[in-house]
Parts: sequence; C-alpha cells; structure tokens
Amino acid sequence: MPDGFSAGDTAFVFICAALVMVMTPGLAFFYGGMVRVKSTLNMLVMSFISLAIVSVLWVLYGYSLAFGPDAGAGLIGNLDFLGMRGIGLNDITGTIPVTAFSAFQLMFAIITPALISGAVADRAKFASWGLFIALWVTVVYFPVAHWVFFFDGGNGGWLGDRNGVIDFAGGTAVHINAGAAGLALCLVLGKRIGFKKDPMRPHSLPLVMLGSGLLWFGWFGFNAGSALAANGVAGMAFINTQVATAAAVLGWLAYEKIRHGAFTTLGAASGAVAGLVAITPACGSVSPLGAIAIGLIAGAACAAAISLKYRWGFDDSLDVVGVHLVGGVIGSLLIGLFATGHVGQTAQGLFYGGGVEQLGKQAMGVAVVGVYSFVVSWLLGQAIDKTIGFRVSEDVEVSGIDQAEHAESAYDFSAVGASLGRTAVATPVAAVTAEKKAEVDA
Repeated sequence: MPDGFSAGDTAFVFICAALVMVMTPGLAFFYGGMVRVKSTLNMLVMSFISLAIVSVLWVLYGYSLAFGPDAGAGLIGNLDFLGMRGIGLNDITGTIPVTAFSAFQLMFAIITPALISGAVADRAKFASWGLFIALWVTVVYFPVAHWVFFFDGGNGGWLGDRNGVIDFAGGTAVHINAGAAGLALCLVLGKRIGFKKDPMRPHSLPLVMLGSGLLWFGWFGFNAGSALAANGVAGMAFINTQVATAAAVLGWLAYEKIRHGAFTTLGAASGAVAGLVAITPACGSVSPLGAIAIGLIAGAACAAAISLKYRWGFDDSLDVVGVHLVGGVIGSLLIGLFATGHVGQTAQGLFYGGGVEQLGKQAMGVAVVGVYSFVVSWLLGQAIDKTIGFRVSEDVEVSGIDQAEHAESAYDFSAVGASLGRTAVATPVAAVTAEKKAEVDA
C-alpha cells in the first residue's frame, strides 16, 4: 500500500461499515414491531429490499455520482467510476482504501430509503416501493450525498465543502432527506383505512425494543466511523452518541409522563432513536455536555412532534416525520449553537463565541435538503401512483398486506391453536373473518 495507509484505520472503518449494515435489519425489527400483525412481514422486507436494490445501484453508478470527481458547481459527481472501474486496490482516501470508504458509504445509502418505509406502512405495493427506492436514491440520495459528504479542498459538494454546512454523519443527507421524503409519500398515498378511528397499536413491543437496541448498537459505527480513522474525533463521536441518546430517552419519557401520565416502552425506544438522529450531524463538533443538551431537546421535541399528524391530518404511520425529520432538523440547527470549534470542526457556534454565522449555514442546509427531497419525492410518488399504482386495494389493506403481497404471515396462529384443540383455533379465526377491520392482538 502507498505511504499514508493505515491498517488500523482501515480495519476500524470496515468494522463500522458492518455495524451500519446491521442497522437496516435493526430498523426492520423496529418498524416490524410497531405495525399490526397483518403487516409485519411487509414491514420487514421493505427494509431488506433496500439492501438488495441499493447495493447493486451503488456499484453500477451510485458511488460515481456521489463521490466521483465533481462534474460542476458541486451538484453531482461525474461518471468516472461507473461499475467501480478506475478504482485501484492501492488507491487511498485519507488513510484508508477507496474501496473501504465506498463500502462504508454504501451502508448509509442503504438505510436512508429504508427509513422512509415507516411513513407508508400498511398500504404500499411492494413492487412500487422497490421502484421508488431505485428512482429515489438515483435522483435524491446520490446527489445530496455529493452535496454534503464529498470534500475536495473547497471544490467538492456545494453544501458541505463549498459553503461550510456541517453534517458529520448524516443529519441532512440521511435523516432530513428521508423524513421529508416520508412526508411527501404520506400525502401521495393518503391515510390508512381507519386512521384516527381504529386502534393501530404496535403488535410487538419486544420487537420494537430489540430493533431500537440494534439501531443504538449499530449507530456507533454510523457516527464514530464517520471520522474515517480510529482517532480522538471518533472517540468523541462515540461518547457523544451514547450520552445524547441516553438524554433523549429521559427527555421523551419525561414529556410522556407530564403529557400522558405514563412511561411507555415505545416512548423509551422512540426516544433513543430521536437522540441518535439528532446527534448524528453534531457528534463531531460538540462536547459531551452539548450532546446531552441536544439529546434532551430532541427527545422532548420529537415526542411532541409526533402528535402533529393527528392535528394536521397526514398519516405518517410510524412517525418518520416526527422523529427523523424533526430530529434531523434539531440536531443540524443546534450545531450553530453548540459547536465548540475544538472537536472535529473549527467552526464555533453561538454559545462558543462564533456568532450566528454557522447557524445560518446550518439553516440553509436544512432548508435546501428538506425542500429538494420533499418536492422530488412527491413527484416520484405521483408518477408511480399514476402509472403502476402505489397503494394496495382497500380489500388488501383491510385483510392484510402480508398475505396479498408475500403469500406469508408472520405468525402461525393455527399451529398454536392446534396444540390446544380445534375449538381454540376456530374462535379467533372466525372473529378475524367476521370483522376484517378489527386489529389482531398477538
């Protein structure tokens, strides 16, 4: 390998890439537990299909568009690396091989569209969802990743490299991007049958907790790995990730107790994800005390934000907007207040003597990515809906999307009932058949 190569940094980045990959199955469990029984498998595979589609597109042209040499104005990469051609085994970026960097960034590209799936749970055609992923990463994620993550000495992406917008690990490129897209698809597909009328409680809180735990675990790779080296910045990002997430759990639960009178397990899991989202852009620029503040604010604010869907009438099934969009906005903007200038960035926030300049830059990044993602996602959703259709039929939605789209069910109730006798099977099955709209409580 050439001078400057570090085997330790390379091993660290590969491990972090694997941790980020685990986040997508973790997200599948998190979302899968939050839906009703009849949609469990569909929710799981909506995340897993992103692993398949995005991986192939990344090698074909995604990496080239996101991290190829700038094609002009910092908007998109060129096509030099189509099919990963032109990348040698000994080519390095920083202290790691380009192939290691590409593998790490691929995992970000995979989980971002998977996050969107929670906004349209229970009602999207699987084939249409797969087509949306392919189109969305091509015209939204890959360009935005170039804007935010591609650095080339001031001649890279127009947001991060040319205008100084700080996004250490994906607050804009991942979470605001996915949250705005989720809002757009909510409006395209419309409300679920029975929204605000029928109970739509999570069918398995243990699955939700398992998923949130895997996300928390994998997020250390997501954030610390974004240092692209096993160094002090990675260590600070690791600590900030932990304490911000912990603080967000406390903030969410405190809000729940004051507002609703109970500490819920769903609230604890959702609070953890809100904290992880909020600290993502800021973990490389704030101190641990700043991270705690960001976590507390995000936990309480996201807990309050999820009620907006009932007030404003959009059906964000699994709170993608309330957690990822709102959490991403909070974390990105608070960099403008809490950036110390002494972690991985030299820019200072308002509370550290930097004035409002960085806050203005962060606001620009939030607005640009949010508006671009919302508008293009809405157009893509409308195009798919008007051609092949995006939403399943009413009968399929009521009876269960798992059977209609995948010819499977998550739980074999008949096998359980058979062990107790035929009478035990007949009653629940008859009840489900007689009242199709009733929620199955597994």
